[in-house]
Amino acid sequence: MTALQLPVDVATINTLLPHRYPFLLVDRVIELEPDKRVLAYKNVTCNEPFFNGHFPGHPVMPGVLVVEALAQAGGLLTQLSARANAAEVAPAGEKLYYLVKIDAAKFTRMVVPGDRLDLEVTLKRTIRNMALYSGIARVDGEQAACADILCAEVKV
Repeated sequence: MTALQLPVDVATINTLLPHRYPFLLVDRVIELEPDKRVLAYKNVTCNEPFFNGHFPGHPVMPGVLVVEALAQAGGLLTQLSARANAAEVAPAGEKLYYLVKIDAAKFTRMVVPGDRLDLEVTLKRTIRNMALYSGIARVDGEQAACADILCAEVKV
């Protein structure tokens, strides 16, 4: 296994997460503190398929997808931490992490085409096969959303 190098590009992200277009919502990882924190981002373009219906003439990224992007960044924190700690990392698809709970979600700014959605996720704790994350999504340094996210690992 090679040493972890930042930034982590989408080709590497594809080896760590099972999500694919149009549901892969993380483009790059730029900071990592293993087992603590990750900073990633998603470039939001006018070509996103959800903008066709949300909302015609006034495109806004759905809040549920902002939370999903935070959850995917949490999954990357877990997978990249395992890699940084020289642990065995399961290829995408061998282990799945399901979103099981969202608490304290707040949406404070609309995310629109042309924005770069910065995803900062902190690992609060792990409990058996579950991980509790705290995430903040920002655009231009301004908070757009935040949530506490619980994910559970399931072997496929």
